[in-house]
Amino acid sequence: MVDAIIEAATRVLGHRGWADFTTNEVAVVAGVSVGSLYQYFPNKLALAEAIRQRHLDVVLAALSISGDWDELDTLDQRVTRLIDGVIAAHSVNHALHRVLLDEVPLAARSNYDAFEKEYQRRYRAVIAASSAKRNRVRDDMAGRVLAAAVEGVVHAAARHGELGSPALKVELGNLVRAYLRDRSGNSLA
Repeated sequence: MVDAIIEAATRVLGHRGWADFTTNEVAVVAGVSVGSLYQYFPNKLALAEAIRQRHLDVVLAALSISGDWDELDTLDQRVTRLIDGVIAAHSVNHALHRVLLDEVPLAARSNYDAFEKEYQRRYRAVIAASSAKRNRVRDDMAGRVLAAAVEGVVHAAARHGELGSPALKVELGNLVRAYLRDRSGNSLA
């Protein structure tokens, strides 16, 4: 039942936006009573946070695929895998993503710290796999810089409906490759 409610809430939120998002409509779309919905979600913000958590899980899954870099892969292949994974995670529902980014108020997120820690760990793995020399302090900062750059570009593209743009993939790939090559001091391709 929880999955059905979250799926219905995802459809309603993406279609209606935050201002017109109601638990009554979610219950109708999910085929459950409002009382049943309130057993699991006390308000519409709790529903939005459940949707956001699912999105964060998809992002981590994309980073695990992109961060699991084989020794034989070239830098170009690694970066392509990273960019494709992150864009795919954000391309599922453009309208919903824009609503989550721009309209839904931020709530207290008890699970956000765990997400952020794992998210940064996966970007550090990307940095480590592309570095000839390891420096924990610099690698930590480089992971945060790379994550912020990729996230910023992808979120801006999502807001403008440009995630499907081949030019976006090319330019973001160029940015990431240049950063990783510059950090390593030599070409890894």
